[in-house]
Amino acid sequence: MLFDLPDHDTLYEALLARDTRFNGQVYVCVASTGVFCRLTCPARKPRKENCTFLGTVGECLEAGYRSCKRCHPLEPMAMADPAIATLLAALDERPDYRWRESDIERMGLDLSTVRRSFKRQFGMTFLEMARQRRLRDGFETLAGGGAVIDGQLDAGFESASAFRAAFLKLLGKAPGKLSTDPLLFADWVQTPLGDMVSVTSASQLHLLEFIDRKALPKELERLNVHAKGRLGIGQTEPAAQIKEELDAFFSGSSSEFQTPLAYHGSEFSGAVWDALRKIPAGTTRSYSDIAVSVGRPSAVRAVARANGANQIALVVPCHRVIGADGSMTGYGGGLWRKQKLLEIERQYLSEKARENHHVTD
Repeated sequence: MLFDLPDHDTLYEALLARDTRFNGQVYVCVASTGVFCRLTCPARKPRKENCTFLGTVGECLEAGYRSCKRCHPLEPMAMADPAIATLLAALDERPDYRWRESDIERMGLDLSTVRRSFKRQFGMTFLEMARQRRLRDGFETLAGGGAVIDGQLDAGFESASAFRAAFLKLLGKAPGKLSTDPLLFADWVQTPLGDMVSVTSASQLHLLEFIDRKALPKELERLNVHAKGRLGIGQTEPAAQIKEELDAFFSGSSSEFQTPLAYHGSEFSGAVWDALRKIPAGTTRSYSDIAVSVGRPSAVRAVARANGANQIALVVPCHRVIGADGSMTGYGGGLWRKQKLLEIERQYLSEKARENHHVTD
């Protein structure tokens, strides 16, 4: 992103006005349709609460949105590079096909050129774009007790080494190194804001993070050490419970999370996380508010560090903390997710509270 995005209200007004100033710099992702568009799209305008604004096409794709067939937001990239146009068209025709490098070569395209072009335009390679969902298929095969080779094939990976590398990047352990007698179990969680990983014991939730969070590998490494190397994959009662509660949260039926939690941090951090859980859905607090609530009004920076160290996203709602001036602050899952979560949670406010409370976009 080459510039800071304006606030949500400004961008929504630009969308309504079909403002051309933001072409190529901002895209609107529409939750009700699963599509992302240019702000100048001629289609009927979505409701404000269904809109999330992102700065790059890559972010939109990573968030699980597909390109609009009316305003064609991928067209400038495709027009700039015929190889991109060819592959995007092929992907549209066969979205479920397990694309491989050999497929690209058979189309008469140079692998290194295609890789550079997609990285430059989308922040990911074509194969990463096409295989993003496949890793989930392999994960679920292993979680169900399948062999590593079956997980590799289900994930659409040509080589065992590539499959191992993908798992190593995600979980910090190759499939063959995962414990066959785990104390902690990793599980894949699908949400409307992107896939997540949960880590549970037989009785508690230890971690819940978006898979693209940069801190995830180190968090998983620490949990593996905590479990004395016995980190594996599979489902537990807490894993099933958190999936049900996340489904209820995103569907608008409940903002309550009752899954038992296991904190990994200092006593002070635990106090901060407890304070975060007391913030009602649809409302926000500042770091100084939290510092006062835990009896340490001068410990604002320490509160911010504890907030950033939280590894149980959504359940411990660090996304509800904003700057003292009402501005959005950093979020490990991405500011666009933080904005969207706050928008989603407005539905949990009473009508009177919604009128009286302002959530910063």
